Amino acid sequence: MQIERLNNEILIRLSADTDTIGLQRLLDFLKFKEITSTSKASEEQIGKLAKSSKSDWWKKNKSRFVK
Repeated sequence: MQIERLNNEILIRLSADTDTIGLQRLLDFLKFKEITSTSKASEEQIGKLAKSSKSDWWKKNKSRFVK
């Protein structure tokens, strides 16, 4: 693994045999941190949004899991 800082970006190079599922989870977390770093939302507001989002997702996808 190599990490480089270029201007206003960080470049990470990984071998091609890296676990892509785990990598995607890590990238999702990093994207979340990047997006929320400038947020002025409170923990309570974020919690409500997360709960609402999960609820909406379940309503749309429940039929795929419950027969």
